[in-house]
Amino acid sequence: MKIDPQSSADLSAQIAQAIRDAIISGQLIVDERLPSESELAEQFNVSRPTVREALKRLAAQSLIRTQRGATGGAFVNRLSFEGAYSQQVTTSTLLLSMNAVSFDTACEARYALERACASLSAQRRTADQLATMRAEIFRQAQPGLTDEAFCASDVAFHRALVDGAGNPVLSYQLASAVEAMQPLMNMITFTARSREEIIALHANIANALEARDAEKVDAALVQLESYTRQLAQDVAQKKRKPA
Repeated sequence: MKIDPQSSADLSAQIAQAIRDAIISGQLIVDERLPSESELAEQFNVSRPTVREALKRLAAQSLIRTQRGATGGAFVNRLSFEGAYSQQVTTSTLLLSMNAVSFDTACEARYALERACASLSAQRRTADQLATMRAEIFRQAQPGLTDEAFCASDVAFHRALVDGAGNPVLSYQLASAVEAMQPLMNMITFTARSREEIIALHANIANALEARDAEKVDAALVQLESYTRQLAQDVAQKKRKPA
């Protein structure tokens, strides 16, 4: 593992990148103990605080874990899809909010990704996942449900659809579509949407999944995308009208 002292990049970031590369390449394996702070400082010819900052960066990414005691130290962590899921959502939310991604762009990506799961979900969805979707549809129909709770239920419904594909890699990749893009889109459209219309479309999706009819699942998602885009257009037009 090496760094370039002449580089303008922060030394702690370079060290973190070098260790990260060693983990990805298999040079450092899961549960392997990293050299001590003193050993790393000597290896990279930097101060211990610089090494400590690098290790903090790696720990924040769940790439390493620290243990105290005589047998403690920093160890290569075993990443899980579940553990990485929240990081994916946070990163995607920040990217969308900071880069002024248009509603149409986000909507196109969100439904294109979800539709990619439709056929697999129709084949593999479990009874529990279908029950979750039915429960969320029931929840969405309750009088007095707040907009925040409706949005959360909307996310849970689509999360169950995505997870129904039975593919953890897809679920991880779609985290941004379901739990990052969906809330942002709901924030824009909630003033114009009809809950009854959304509930009906959700019911169509659930019915198609229950029948294991991939074409109908896809068609229902296309309808939901079209409705969502129309809502955004209605909101935009209303904002443009003079008071």
